[in-house]
Formats: sequence, structure tokens, C-alpha cells
Amino acid sequence: MATIDFDQVNSVIDVPEPAQRLLSKSEKEIKFSLNLLLHPHGLVEADAYVVYHNTARGPAKGGLRIWPTVTLEHTRDLAELMTWKTALVGVPFGGGKSGICLDPARLVGANKAAIIKEYVHMISGELLSGAYVPAPDLGSTPSDMAVIYGETHKPESVTGKPPRVGGLPGRREATGYGVSHVAALASEAFLGKPISEMRVAVQGFGNVGEWTCRFLCQRGAKIVAVTDITGGIYCTGGLHLDGVCKHVSATGGIAGCGEAGEVRSGVEGDQITNAELLALDVDILIPAAVEGVITEENAGAVKARLVVEAANGPLTRSGEAILRASGIPVVPDILANSGGVVASYVEWRQAKSGAMTRAEETYETVAEQLEAAFHRVRQIAEERKLDDSRGEAPPPLRLAAQAVAVEELVATMRDRGWIP
Repeated sequence: MATIDFDQVNSVIDVPEPAQRLLSKSEKEIKFSLNLLLHPHGLVEADAYVVYHNTARGPAKGGLRIWPTVTLEHTRDLAELMTWKTALVGVPFGGGKSGICLDPARLVGANKAAIIKEYVHMISGELLSGAYVPAPDLGSTPSDMAVIYGETHKPESVTGKPPRVGGLPGRREATGYGVSHVAALASEAFLGKPISEMRVAVQGFGNVGEWTCRFLCQRGAKIVAVTDITGGIYCTGGLHLDGVCKHVSATGGIAGCGEAGEVRSGVEGDQITNAELLALDVDILIPAAVEGVITEENAGAVKARLVVEAANGPLTRSGEAILRASGIPVVPDILANSGGVVASYVEWRQAKSGAMTRAEETYETVAEQLEAAFHRVRQIAEERKLDDSRGEAPPPLRLAAQAVAVEELVATMRDRGWIP
């Protein structure tokens, strides 16, 4: 396990040694193979994994990742990350994750459904008992969650389902909504201005990036740049976001949006690369794409006054140290992008009770849980006067968030009699 340094957390709170031992390893790891004869591929073989990091607070919660780089080690790290997220934002889940090492681009229609059904067959005990609750992740979709539900016939066995299949209105947008809400809180707290006065650049325009942009626009922020894997666009006066979304929907990416002769979107702006976006002079930078995009090599070029992590782990430790030395606060991923797991809890609760939930109620619950966590993290950072003078120490907000999560887990494990 590598996502938390307990030596650093111990500088903020007293973490009992038995708790450290339990939180430094997985509770349970399952490795299995999916082997199916699929047309036209022939025999398809894929390694698959389920990891429970810690279930003191409830069932193991974490998405199903279908990607060619899935490994057991990475699945472990992602399960651990879910432990911290769920504890930090106060939902009764533990940390889990599952993965299938396959390229989802190879699987369409019935072939992908066959893979998902075999996955359910192989771990049916985990799903039917409620011990593990999957959700969409990289390479999996709400439709795939509907397939899981179709096999288990238990609506609470999976979250992230389409709303018409027992899913939650607002679940698809929830992570982006949470990022926008935390960005608004951080703008007031650290920049002393409302989000409506902020100029924002967002790297990544998938589900999280797009909805983050949409909700920030609703709050009055000016989105001046967005990029994805295909390209990007920048307009100092602010982008016509509906036009960008229309272009992406029509072409599959941002590349070409706003170019001369491209009139479909009605967007004006200059083409920009991902690297150029990270170096823009903006108020808030939101990396919402992949891991490790701000590193020792490019962190010195970042001119934003605040960074909000919408992706998991977009900053390396060395890159973050450079931002810290430059006085740029970073709102960590375990806080900023946890709106999705809060919404998953609402869907899970709805499925178990039979209640119906409106999208507005989903957003309200996300806002309440993230706001409480944000203020608690900020309080810890200020009260404990965290010392970030050591070169390897995480910055105050990340360390404070980790301390809040670990403190909650220690108390829970005591309540359950797991530790003295």
C-alpha cells in the first residue's frame, strides 16, 4: 500500500500501531481468470481482480475498471484510495475495487455483456452477499452496471445504473458537481473571491471534466480552456461551453473545435495542447484526466493560483512539492472528486429502501457531505499548524484530509473491536 505515509499522518494524529498494521494491507484479494469464446476474437482470456482494502465502515465500495493496464497492484492502490474517500466524506462504505485486464475497445455489444456476465458469475458470492458493491469506472459504463443487476436481480448489488434501471437521477453528474462545489468553497477560502470571479482551465473533458465545466458555468465561473486526449481550445474571454459539448458529441473529441471553417459549434478560440493548458495564467487549474500529469518537469510552469484535483493522483509528490514552494494550494483528490461515492451511497440506500430520489436531492447530499469534509479538513490544517517544511512532507490540505480519514477509521475499528 502506498497512498498514505503513516509517518506523516502520525505527525498530526496518534495512529495506534495495530490500526496502522490493518490499514497497511488489504483485507481480501481475489484473482481469477475470465475465459470466453467470442466471435470474431476466438478465445478471450483476461486476468481479473477484486480487492477489499478495509471494510470496517461498511461494504467494500469501488468501481469496475476494464482496461489493458489493470494489475493487482494498481487495483490494491485504488481500493485503498476508496477507503480514505469514504471515511473522509462520511458514508458507510469501506474501500474496494475490481479490475479486468482487457481493452474495452475490443468489446462491443453482446461480447462486452458476455464478459460482464462471466465476471458476475465468478464473484457472485461477493455481489449477492453485498460484501462488494461495484460501480462504473474507466472502461465500464452504466449499461454494464445494468448487466450486473440483470444477473444478480438485486438493485443494491451495484450502483451507477441507468436511472430507468433503478439508478439514481444525478449520479452521472455527481462527481463533476462535487468538484465544482469544492472549487467554489476553495475559491472563497484560499483566494478570497467567489467562484463567479474565477477564470478556470480544465484538463480532461470526459464525464467528470465536462460536468465540472457545466456546473462551474452555472455558478458564473469563466471556463477559458479545456483539453482532452485529442486536443484543446483556449479563449481568454471564456469558451462557449455548449458549443464545445456539441462539437465533442459530433466528432468524439475537442480537436478541431473553433478552427477556421469549423462552424458547427459556434466556438471561438485558439488550439492548445495539454501541456500548454497546464501553464496557463488562470485562477483555478482542474486536472480531470489521468494520473501524474503535473510532475517535477512541468510543475514550475504552473501559473494557476489554486489547483483542484478532479482526477485521481494527477500530481506526483515531487510536482506537488514545487507547487507548495510556489504557494499554490492543492485541494486533494480524496476530497475534491468524492461526489461520486456520496451519490453511490444515495443510490444504494434508495435501492435498499425502495425510495425515490430527485437529482436535486442527490446534489444536495453531495454538497452537504463534501462541505462538511472540506471545513473539517481546513480546520485540522489550521488548528494543528501542520509543518510542511520537510521536502517529502505532503502539503497541509492533503495531509489534513488523510488525517481526518484515518482518525475516522481508527474510531470505527475501535467501535467494532478490531483494535484495542
